[in-house]
Amino acid sequence: MAMTDEGTTTGSIRVDFAEAVPKAFKALISFDAAAREGLDPALAELVQIRSSQLNGCAYCLHLHTSDAREAGESEERLHMISVWREARNFFTEPEQAALDLAEAVTLVSGGGVPDAVYRRAAASFAEDELARLLALILAANTWNRIALGTAKVPGAGRRGARR
Repeated sequence: MAMTDEGTTTGSIRVDFAEAVPKAFKALISFDAAAREGLDPALAELVQIRSSQLNGCAYCLHLHTSDAREAGESEERLHMISVWREARNFFTEPEQAALDLAEAVTLVSGGGVPDAVYRRAAASFAEDELARLLALILAANTWNRIALGTAKVPGAGRRGARR
């Protein structure tokens, strides 16, 4: 669905990003896959869910909560992601550090990534893991913007081979 000037949807179809720029699409899939290498799959889904929540991306939120469920994530934890600070007992320290970093990077225009947030993540992850985590957060935000920019409909297909 496309947006009108008033912010309402018109039902018209927007560009199919994968078909219109296949090289860019494939590059993003490769970047996403490289970011995930060596990261705990459950952690990867938590980070992508949180970024999608913050960006208001229903398509990616549906996708990643579905993937998390398929991977064995509990409904209880999925419901607590948006309020993880108040529900710390549901998440490990590394998961909390990753969620904190995901929020700071996703909302970077609100003041950058505070040193304390970065130090917390650096204390929880080896340097290569931290770099992968940052790459995954960047990938999640890119996918969110593609889905939002092209008005992807939640539950209406998956992106690429894995998505």
